[in-house]
Amino acid sequence: MGIFKLYSQFQAVGDQKQAIEKLVQGIKKGHRCQTLLGITGSGKTFTIANVISNFEKPVLVIAPNKTLAAQLYREYKNFFPENSVNYFVSYYDYYQPEAYLPITDTYIGKEALINEEIDRFRHKATSALLSRRDVIIVASVSCIYNLGIPLNYLESAIYLEKGKLITRGDFIRQLVRVQFERTNGELKRGMFRVRGDNFEILPASGEAVYFIKINNQEIVRIALLEATSKRTIEELKDLIIFPPKHFVSSTPQREQAIKEIKIELEERVKFFEKQGRELEAERLKRRTRYDLEMLKTVGYCHGIENYSRYLTGKLAGEPPDTLLSYFSNPYFPRKDFLTIIDESHIALPQIRGMYEGDQARKKVLIEYGWRLPSALDNRPLTFNEFLERVDQIIFTSATPSQEEKEMSSQIVEQIVRPTGIVDPAIEVKSVFDEKKKQTQVEDLMKELDKIVERKERAIVNVLTKKMAEDLTDYLLKNGFKVNYMHSETKTIERTKILKSFREGEINVLVGVNLLREGLDLPEVTLVAILDADREGFLRSETSLIQTMGRAARNVLGKVILYANEITPSMKSAIEEVNRRRKIQTEYNKKHNITPRTIKKKVEDLIDFE
Repeated sequence: MGIFKLYSQFQAVGDQKQAIEKLVQGIKKGHRCQTLLGITGSGKTFTIANVISNFEKPVLVIAPNKTLAAQLYREYKNFFPENSVNYFVSYYDYYQPEAYLPITDTYIGKEALINEEIDRFRHKATSALLSRRDVIIVASVSCIYNLGIPLNYLESAIYLEKGKLITRGDFIRQLVRVQFERTNGELKRGMFRVRGDNFEILPASGEAVYFIKINNQEIVRIALLEATSKRTIEELKDLIIFPPKHFVSSTPQREQAIKEIKIELEERVKFFEKQGRELEAERLKRRTRYDLEMLKTVGYCHGIENYSRYLTGKLAGEPPDTLLSYFSNPYFPRKDFLTIIDESHIALPQIRGMYEGDQARKKVLIEYGWRLPSALDNRPLTFNEFLERVDQIIFTSATPSQEEKEMSSQIVEQIVRPTGIVDPAIEVKSVFDEKKKQTQVEDLMKELDKIVERKERAIVNVLTKKMAEDLTDYLLKNGFKVNYMHSETKTIERTKILKSFREGEINVLVGVNLLREGLDLPEVTLVAILDADREGFLRSETSLIQTMGRAARNVLGKVILYANEITPSMKSAIEEVNRRRKIQTEYNKKHNITPRTIKKKVEDLIDFE
């Protein structure tokens, strides 16, 4: 057994046992890629947790969106309560990237609303990777974006030990040097407070206050305090304080970076002036000189990541350091970690597409003097660079694409559900019933009345965010307890909505694309897909199967497809569901299994301690 201690009231049954054995053997044989083809409700996360527990490897789990990442974080945290399970997603609640539209001469400045709670989780994740080995990081695709240099982050850490000699002034200077802010007021993340020889420091991970007491230039006490009550949580012999920012550079590095940036600025300005483009030259000078002054005086500037090539000492075009780089540290060699790509049919195309979109936007900024050419090196990894930085991969999906199948040495099927639940029955109804003179929304409301009466839950899938909001308003006016969730719903808010939905505070959830892959909502007995015959990405065979799967955790599960015709995608999806229904039914009959609804505790997906 490995370094991870798995806690579960369940035993591997059905297809799970053979899936675990095959995947474990695949890793031992050195297979680079494997695919777990597991249907909704078959316990893919439990299977993977069992695989993880067999090895002494840190684990990176990549999910296609923040909501699914939060759910997986909670599940793995429950499976491995004694190990370090972490959540790493983009910390923006709102993000408008810097852009320029030449046609209208419109510059759009970067606008971002950082979620401090998620930033705390990100620092907790990187700190864990640099201090222990039994670590699971559940991340979104943001894990392939530039994240400073782990070596700088590690080398900038302050190492304290009880009995160590240190002066009060030197300790203050060390904290300031790694970008902690001193305060006499409220202690916030990334700040420290000094009262005499007593130091209170709230790290970026923000879990507890570090209390350091110095007496006669010697550390006499190190303790963890509860942030509000200041109650002692634990007395420590030593402590590592990591920097509050991931982009950390020393004074010599910054000074050298400033010199090199000035050289590039001079060359680029000459280039514009030679072409008679004085506007672009002046624009670039003004912006870059302001950033350089900020770097010189405070060691940081807005958009510092755009100068990452110089601050990290990398060559032009060299791949950035990302979260993946933090898996390489003194505790274990490079690439010695396991990567799980959940709902890989969605996540893999995301990983593949990030680089091109980022480069196209930045090239326009550079062409018109808003950024230096070196800004191109602040980027996500290319797909090939990603593959070079991970070792063994397990793809998990109910509907793996051809890409995963071709990359995998073996495809392990997990079709049978331990609960005996059969895939939900599918009913096709007209978008507009001529005979009844009834629209799909009017029929839906009748179906929802039954759901409300039985105190069950329903998911309604629509095609656009506007439709989700409008339908929610309409259902609210008609007395339903309903909410919507789409890509503009803030990260933390999504987890709260899902909890309210499971608890019954709302019984109808309307969505577009988020209410598909992986969401574990056993209370759902109805999935209604409006305009199911609109062929396209949201109504493809894969999307339909994934969406219908949300009703596959309850014995009363039912799916209604509203359509005026049976499209090829609908036909294929219905045939695949019927195939799986047959396999499960035969298994239940053979083993005398009575299907039972999944019982799952309702809890917060993310810890808000």
